[in-house]
Amino acid sequence: MPQKAVFYHAGCPVCISAEQGLAHALDPAAYSVEVVHLGETPGRIAEAEAAGVASVPALVVGGQPYHINFGAALADLKSAA
Repeated sequence: MPQKAVFYHAGCPVCISAEQGLAHALDPAAYSVEVVHLGETPGRIAEAEAAGVASVPALVVGGQPYHINFGAALADLKSAA
């Protein structure tokens, strides 16, 4: 059974590039990747924050957040929601 991974992003060019380059490159036999666009689903910002996400794009695997490059701070998304 694949391990769940959640890729959080805000739709910015940095985020889209990371999604295409990383999230979709993960082996689907090993990882089940859910892509969450926080700009379209602001109700999930608290979930991302609880998972330890401080900025997007970020990939959470096994409860561990991995921050990739820098597109936007989670605090900025919260204030825009």
